[in-house]
Amino acid sequence: MLVFLDTEFTEFVRPDLISIALVSEDGREFYAERTDYCQADCSDFVRETVQPLLGRVPGAACSRPALTDRVRDWFARLPEPATVIFDYEWDWYLLAVAMLGRPHSKPPGDFAKQLYLNSYTITHPVFERAQNHIYTQDWPPHHALSDARALMAGYRAWHKFMEPIWRIQ
Repeated sequence: MLVFLDTEFTEFVRPDLISIALVSEDGREFYAERTDYCQADCSDFVRETVQPLLGRVPGAACSRPALTDRVRDWFARLPEPATVIFDYEWDWYLLAVAMLGRPHSKPPGDFAKQLYLNSYTITHPVFERAQNHIYTQDWPPHHALSDARALMAGYRAWHKFMEPIWRIQ
């Protein structure tokens, strides 16, 4: 099962997870916002763009330990193993870190495969057009849930566009 991942985090040098979203191809969604990240560690961009978008999803706020339990439980409920699709390397790292916490010293060994979408894919006009159609005033870019939904839309459109090309190669 394909699962599309996006995260928002404090800054690029030493990122700490703020929010995480997972959207599966069958419509399941997971979204959580940490309440215990250090706001002083946030970049100006995060303070100005990301933080104002938080608090839109009821019940999403949680501590780091609660996030670990929630995300592990979400993956455990999937009907088949996941392939997690993401467009930024830190997203995968932050997901793995989110799955750690007492009593869990490492992510489940088989929780997911990974598929990184490179810049060729995410800057393809078909991908970008589909992705941009997802964003609205209520669900803009830089909210992890809207970005994960947009990632799924972009990937689906790009994959559909590329299939005939792959068949003739």
